[in-house]
Formats: sequence, structure tokens, C-alpha cells
Amino acid sequence: MTYALSGAPEAPARHSSNNQPEVHDIKRGGKGREQRARINQQIQANEVRLIDVDGEQIGIVTVEEALEKANGKQLDLVEISPDAEPPVCRIMDYGKHLFEQKQKAKESRKKTRQTQLKEIKFRPGTDSGDYEVKLRNLKRFLEAGDKTKVTVRFRGREMAHQELGRDLLERVEADLADYGSVEQRPNMEGRQMIMVLSPGSKKKK
Repeated sequence: MTYALSGAPEAPARHSSNNQPEVHDIKRGGKGREQRARINQQIQANEVRLIDVDGEQIGIVTVEEALEKANGKQLDLVEISPDAEPPVCRIMDYGKHLFEQKQKAKESRKKTRQTQLKEIKFRPGTDSGDYEVKLRNLKRFLEAGDKTKVTVRFRGREMAHQELGRDLLERVEADLADYGSVEQRPNMEGRQMIMVLSPGSKKKK
């Protein structure tokens, strides 16, 4: 029987209409890559090369003997190299294995995820309601791990009051202190004042 960690349900078994053995999925590597493994009574070989739970090479044994050893430890017999002659099986906690593989894949996605540069545009006279909407979007971007460009666009005579744009960006910085920190201080580019925020709070305590 299969034992799984709490919060790590077993992968559902697949049943075939032509009486083929049930197969569980183990996903490994990058997106779209998956490797299937037979476990316990699903293993069809008469003999297997057995690896113990601690990695010790036991050698070639009958599948019945391998199952008996796995059951004696209240663990699973997993066929890890079905194309070998004879197939290689390992004694392990299959539910725990699936959980760990899922966690590794999750961490790998986090590390390889490319940071995107988002942009939110303000006007010097942005009203409080519009400001709150834009601020929520900025929080969402930073929480998702994306750098964000905050732009204040000036029109006509507004260029004579650039301090309004700087004050607005300083307000944005203060309101987002728990979500990100300033990577690029406010500076003028044409008729726009631009500030860039990076994910991660600048507050260390």
C-alpha cells in the first residue's frame, strides 16, 4: 500500500480499458517533461534490480521479494528504470517523493522566472481615487516579483511645476515601503519624470 505525507496526496492512478497496468505520473525537469513510474503491484517484471531506501544496492531479486522488503518497511516499491534489464526498482516513500518533486519544481520556477518591467502612469493632478487604484496595481506588480516603472507625465504649463511630480513620486515611495524599494531615483526624461521600483521591502526590521 502507498503511504503519503500529510498535505501530499497520492497521484491519482490511471485506469485503462484494455487492462493495462495502472501508471502514476512523476513530473521532472522542465515544463512539459514528465516521467511515469509503476509502483508496487503495477510492476510487471519477474525480477528487478533492487535499491534499498538508503541507496544500498541489494542486487537482483524476484519482484515478490522486493515487494516483501518494501512492505516490511511500510514503504513503496517504485520502478525507477523500467528499460533496464532487469528493471531497477527502489524502496521509498512514494507520497513523500511526489511532494518533494513538486516543491523542487516550484523552487526551480521561482529561480528561473524572468522579472518583467511593468509601468504605471500618473499625472501631476491625479485625484485620490485614481491614485488608490494605481497604488493597488503597483502593490500587485511588486508582490508578483516585477520591477515597476512609475511615470508622471507633464503637459503644457505643467512642466513649470515639476516639484508636483517629485512630491507624488515620493508619496508613492512612502506608500510602497513595505512592498518595494527605489532602484532608480526620480529623473526627467523629456516630458516625463520616471522612478523605478524593485520588489522587496527596504525595511529590514
